[in-house]
Amino acid sequence: MFAIFLNKNMDPFYQNISSLPTALFSVLLIVCLFYWAGAVLGLIDIDILNVDTDIDLNSDSGHSTPDVLAGLLIKFKLVGVPVVITLSMIILFGWFICYFLAHFILGSVDHWLLRLIFGIPIFLASLVAGAWITTFAMKPLRSVFKHTSNQTHKHILGQRAVVRTSRVDEHFGEATLDDGGAGLILKIRSTGDDTFTKGDRVVVFERLNDDNIYRVISEKEFDGFV
Repeated sequence: MFAIFLNKNMDPFYQNISSLPTALFSVLLIVCLFYWAGAVLGLIDIDILNVDTDIDLNSDSGHSTPDVLAGLLIKFKLVGVPVVITLSMIILFGWFICYFLAHFILGSVDHWLLRLIFGIPIFLASLVAGAWITTFAMKPLRSVFKHTSNQTHKHILGQRAVVRTSRVDEHFGEATLDDGGAGLILKIRSTGDDTFTKGDRVVVFERLNDDNIYRVISEKEFDGFV
């Protein structure tokens, strides 16, 4: 079975995937393979690359790299499934597209400078095309993850969490909830004029909308009700 990979007829294939621009996708694809292997073996948390798609545009602290990534995912409608799956699909589709474009366009080009000059546009075009195809491939997956997400929401309500951001008000805030595993990061909002700071303990009592945002009250206030 593995003898086919050692066949001399495979030499052009190996040359294509190890040459610019396909080599860039090949490296990313290898990283994805190692990531998923680690996730299957339990060595890596599958949510390690997740980003928050609810960006606080009014914050004066500037946007980090995850914020920029989240913004791009929203712009290209690449939300609804875990971001690591989205990125893996983009890289896989981009790799296939880049491979064939490079094979037919740069097949007879050997000079590295020419491959670099023409390879960059091919790489970028493949990346955009991969993202475009991913938007369609993700459609059947969204319903699956939405059902799983709804079950998670039912479990979250009534749970106690710890504020992880510098502030929580009616427009912005996050908290960490101990679910017995790696933990969940929730987007939360306070009620009325209530505000919380990092380290405060709160109780989740309401899901606000389909954007996975929750209303919280202080732990002391909740204990007063019960």
